[in-house]
Amino acid sequence: MHWLYLLASLLCLGLAMIRTLPTIGVLIFLAGSLAFMVAWILGWMSSRISSQSRDVSHIMSPEELRRLREQAEARKNAGRPPEGNA
Repeated sequence: MHWLYLLASLLCLGLAMIRTLPTIGVLIFLAGSLAFMVAWILGWMSSRISSQSRDVSHIMSPEELRRLREQAEARKNAGRPPEGNA
């Protein structure tokens, strides 16, 4: 979708170069070209950022993280010999 903004910007820029337009028309087309160019850049950046973001479903919940820590602690304690008074 953001590529349409680039095409609209180029179209406005091309229309601003027509010699038969009055000065106000040229200024309107130049302002439109600038606005569409900014919209294209923002849309392009937004799509790049969203394509590189992580999937939220892979983030562990605090309960799952606590359970994994408890399991790791239990395995670590199971591997140790019992402490006793010698």
